[in-house]
Amino acid sequence: MKTIKFIPVLLLLVLASCSSVRVNSDYDKKANFEGYKTYAYLKSGIDKVEISDLDKKRILRSIDDVMSTKSFTKSETPDLLISIFTKESERIDVYNNAGFGWGWNPYWGMGVGYSNISRTPEGTLYIDLIDAKTKELVWQGEGSGYLTKDTEEKDARIKEFVDKIMAQYPPGIKK
Repeated sequence: MKTIKFIPVLLLLVLASCSSVRVNSDYDKKANFEGYKTYAYLKSGIDKVEISDLDKKRILRSIDDVMSTKSFTKSETPDLLISIFTKESERIDVYNNAGFGWGWNPYWGMGVGYSNISRTPEGTLYIDLIDAKTKELVWQGEGSGYLTKDTEEKDARIKEFVDKIMAQYPPGIKK
């Protein structure tokens, strides 16, 4: 009976660990973040990103949503320029479930071990905020996590990446 209760908890932990996005950010401590109220996308940076145009649109729409909640507006003469960069890698996890050896008392005998190998596509999204006047990077957010190929899940997953990264902006605000 204990095994039956344990399985749902284990499944929940596995699913929760799969959905997490790990985030980090860095910023220029001399930048005046209170002075930034408008933004635009750095077209030359966006064009270099090697992902599908559909995924670019998903990312940019999610950024627009977050920026509007932070009282930013798009402008032809912006305070900030936004650029993105992506990386994809494969996360490989090896789980050793048993070993080889001799045992005794109470179980005498020999055992053979095996391993499970899990391969998961993992992506990293960088969001750069650049001061439009000085053309210097003032803030960079980074989020890493598993990727999905399913179109319906992709919208939600990209939104989750952007939301969690941009929650770090502006710097210095305790959550």
